[in-house]
Amino acid sequence: MLVLMGVGLVTSRVVLRSLGTDDFGIYSAVAGFVALFTVLTASLSTAISRFLTFELGKGDGERLRKIFGTAVCIQLLLFVLIVILADPAGLWWISHKMVLDPARIPAARWVLQLSLLSLGIQLVSVPYNAAIIAHERMGAFAWISLFEGCGKLAVAYAIAVSDGDRLVLYAALLVVVSFVTRLLYGIFCHRHFPESHYRLSLDRPLFREMFAFAGWNFIGSGSGILRDQGGNQLLNLFYGTAANAAWGLAAQVNGAVQKFVTSFTTALNPQITKSYAAGERDYMFRLIFRGSRISVWLLLLVVLPVVFNAPFLVDLWLTEVPAGTVLFIRLVLVYLTVEAISYTMVTAMLATGKIRDYQLLVGGLQLLNLPVDYILLRQGAPAHCIYVVAIVIAVCCLCARLYMLRRMIGLPVGRFLTDVLGREIVVAAAAVAVPWLLMGALPLDCWWGFLVHAGVTVLWTAACIFVFGLDADERRSILHRR
Repeated sequence: MLVLMGVGLVTSRVVLRSLGTDDFGIYSAVAGFVALFTVLTASLSTAISRFLTFELGKGDGERLRKIFGTAVCIQLLLFVLIVILADPAGLWWISHKMVLDPARIPAARWVLQLSLLSLGIQLVSVPYNAAIIAHERMGAFAWISLFEGCGKLAVAYAIAVSDGDRLVLYAALLVVVSFVTRLLYGIFCHRHFPESHYRLSLDRPLFREMFAFAGWNFIGSGSGILRDQGGNQLLNLFYGTAANAAWGLAAQVNGAVQKFVTSFTTALNPQITKSYAAGERDYMFRLIFRGSRISVWLLLLVVLPVVFNAPFLVDLWLTEVPAGTVLFIRLVLVYLTVEAISYTMVTAMLATGKIRDYQLLVGGLQLLNLPVDYILLRQGAPAHCIYVVAIVIAVCCLCARLYMLRRMIGLPVGRFLTDVLGREIVVAAAAVAVPWLLMGALPLDCWWGFLVHAGVTVLWTAACIFVFGLDADERRSILHRR
């Protein structure tokens, strides 16, 4: 994941240089419009992962095979539904609502079709990805993800030397990468997991059970998609494709850093679900607490050097910097850090399967992002207000999650506030102090100033984590590890 983070950032640089700000913004806006329709599938994708992991914890092989076959069938049916809805809606949106150069409308239409095809391939891959994670075969997951990242980098260099319409070629080659990646997931699963030897069938009782789970989870997953991609579409309406380009670059940074952190929680999540299925509540609480803290520690080690040195890094990273990119990146990383506190709590919630009340409260709060963004942008607020709104609502959602999980699984909120949230706040406050003071003592627009500042920031943050973030047993474990 650390390698993928670097590969992803290099890819973004090459793509932006090859496409230019306007075409990069068009791709971000059109692909973001297609991503809006994953609101129909995201909740079912989560349900598939939860059901596979839960049955592995119970050891029912026959039911596992039924879940896998039903999952593939569901994803295929949903892709057909998305094409029926998204294709005409997307063509209308591009022609009548999007703010772009009229001469680029034909290219944008091609991007829409190719993005839909790429989405279909990704949907069919969901059960295979979920099986690899549920079986905790993280090595395979990492290698295939690395191949996908390198494939996208190869696409970026391919369009750089192309003489044709680079925007359309970029979208087409991404379809090829998605297809090859899907084949690799399928081959690995077929060789290692018996449940992937399925017949394409729809088990009706299981179908109803999965949809009952996904129905309520639809609120939470859908609100997240509307927050991100809906905000992207609003930026296009009020500020044009240049704002979409800045948003797209911030999203690239967000995705790269988030993958680095979720590589840890991805390995941890199956254990949380399996411990709940086995009734091991104390062990599950320990996993939730420690997972939350380590997620934030990992983020701080990456986020703080980037936030303080963002202008230098962005100038180094990009040859053409869309207006607002630095501020977008800083705010999205703050948002990501707040959200990381809840990663393991969300997994525990999904493990219960009883998610209606949780999703009504937390998902309802997240749904406020889009109308609040629209009101503020319509009143003339700057483009970055969508991230400020997201941060404020993320804090409210964290409070709501603690309240709901105390009711759902008996989460000891008092212990969480002292052992997890309290430590995280103390570490973050202490870790920020020294880099903040160094900003006035070092030139941050050159290599030596950046290297000194970033190096001190990482070392100081690690020291703060060790002193204030770890408990006594964890410190002893590190000091005495041979």
